[in-house]
Amino acid sequence: MARYEVLEAGLGTVGSGAQADILFEMGMMYATGRDCAIDLVAAHKWFNIAAIKGSDRAAELRAELSATMNKQEIAQALREAREWMTMH
Repeated sequence: MARYEVLEAGLGTVGSGAQADILFEMGMMYATGRDCAIDLVAAHKWFNIAAIKGSDRAAELRAELSATMNKQEIAQALREAREWMTMH
């Protein structure tokens, strides 16, 4: 599984908007199991949305995470991200 820096979990992404920072934090929460169970599909979804909103770090972590997921999990995460983007 991809490794995440614990200190980085509280930093968000430098230079991006507040919305991308919040979405990045959602990804970190699910990727690290901070205050919830680890959920790679949810982490990928939130990193994907944060990347779309301009977070370069989220795009990097999404790519790392994808390497540990199977095709069905990635497809599910992409569907959920698309649904969220449609609603917001």
